[in-house]
Amino acid sequence: MHPNPSFRKVDDTISLEFARRRAFGVLGVNGSVGPIMVHVPFLISENRKYAEFHLVRSNAVSGVLTQPVPATLAVVGPDGYVSPDWYEAEDQVPTWNYVSVHLRGHVEALPDDDLRDLLSRQSIEYEGRLGEKAPWSPDKMDEGALARMLRMIRPARLIIERIESTWKLGQNKSDGVRLNAASHMTEGFGQELSSLGDLMRNPPG
Repeated sequence: MHPNPSFRKVDDTISLEFARRRAFGVLGVNGSVGPIMVHVPFLISENRKYAEFHLVRSNAVSGVLTQPVPATLAVVGPDGYVSPDWYEAEDQVPTWNYVSVHLRGHVEALPDDDLRDLLSRQSIEYEGRLGEKAPWSPDKMDEGALARMLRMIRPARLIIERIESTWKLGQNKSDGVRLNAASHMTEGFGQELSSLGDLMRNPPG
């Protein structure tokens, strides 16, 4: 996380809601020769105490879950390069603005019997964001095909013990300077530049 306190004032409830809406991140655990990471779609529990997901059994992270292990789930949002010229102010330097939330805690395997329910809840959540289409569910699959797929994956969850976030949106600049840069964001490069510009205009927290 960025050390500047200007970028770390956002309330945990806002950061956790951002992670819930994002629903995709990188889970990292310690391995024998360094960090092991896996990209996972996830659900945040209703009580906001843990993130649920499934792992391919052959994945290296799955292999270390013989007991709960320390882990971080990193969730990133819009990001983009900021040219000093966009500030329309003297003595500025290039930088990169971004949003990142880290959910820290312990990851643990769940009983295999929990897997089908987890997949159903994930499909309900994700399909529910698609608008008018009839939602897909595991019940639409042939039972034999579904059983073969289920044998290849396992359910797991991250117990959320700490939330850390960086919302680096130019809050260390004056409002006018920050808004000048925000108006140019879609001219640059990065990810979701329009959303990043909107956040720079109205930083949360």
